[in-house]
Amino acid sequence: MDEPVPKYRREFFQSPHHVVLGLLTLGAGFISAQILGLVAGLTAYGLGWIYLPDLGVFRRWVDRRYQSVKNSEEAQKIESFNQRRQALLRSLSPKRQERYFRLAQVCRDIESTTAENSLASADSAADPRLRKLDELMWTFLRLAGIGESLDRFLETERNENIPALVEEAEAELVVLNRELEQLKSKGPTGGADSKQRYLNSRLDRLEVLRKRAQRIQQAQDNLALVVSEKDRLEQQIKLIRADAVATRNAETLTARIDATVEHLDQTNKWLSELDEFKDLVGDMPQTGVRVGYHPPVPTPPPLVATPVTRRPVRRQGQAQ
Repeated sequence: MDEPVPKYRREFFQSPHHVVLGLLTLGAGFISAQILGLVAGLTAYGLGWIYLPDLGVFRRWVDRRYQSVKNSEEAQKIESFNQRRQALLRSLSPKRQERYFRLAQVCRDIESTTAENSLASADSAADPRLRKLDELMWTFLRLAGIGESLDRFLETERNENIPALVEEAEAELVVLNRELEQLKSKGPTGGADSKQRYLNSRLDRLEVLRKRAQRIQQAQDNLALVVSEKDRLEQQIKLIRADAVATRNAETLTARIDATVEHLDQTNKWLSELDEFKDLVGDMPQTGVRVGYHPPVPTPPPLVATPVTRRPVRRQGQAQ
């Protein structure tokens, strides 16, 4: 990491302050067309290099630039994360979306209760406990997304009834093996080679079916764990709300949130091991700004102008 002084001197070289210093010293010396003027300009330029980077005004200017770049990078990270989160929310079934929104309301209840009890600062982004709520909700959403994917996979495989296909393939191989033995007993002219190739093909098919059956079983086990973790996490968040309302004690609330996040580490470790869901198990951006958990604000449908039907005007004397 660069030391403060080299950092400010490096920034000074690339700053407009350096341009102004050069124009006022070296430029003035060359314009004077005199040796003394040029020497004075060089001297002033050297003194400027020594003292100007250490001035508080210049350092504050550099610090503001660094902070602006940092804020811009954080804003880009949060925007990218929000897009990923909204895409994941939209991919959920209405039932899972509704469950997420209800739990987000529980988190907002916690947030409002801590503010009423003066447990949180005026700026909620500065309260690390509320950022931990963001982490809990992001993990809950990732679990919901994985559950959605597993449900769709199992529904597709369920339509083909893979276990029944495995049983049929195993019964078929028993018959084929018996037939092959009979052909081999007849000698080289019995067609055993052709039957052997067919048997090998059916063996390969059975192996594929067994692998599909294994994936189905693994998906069922993972789905059961996802459902269990979602239920546990939901109840933990509701317990945090109960503590926030009942105890009105900052230390108790902090301890409850910390204990929940400790359990969350094990869940996140398990999620990171699911290679087939890498797109769903990314972590929150590491920024000092909260990412929140609020559901998207629905966009109202565009107003459609209703055509006005004009009734014909009857002139006087016109037949009724």
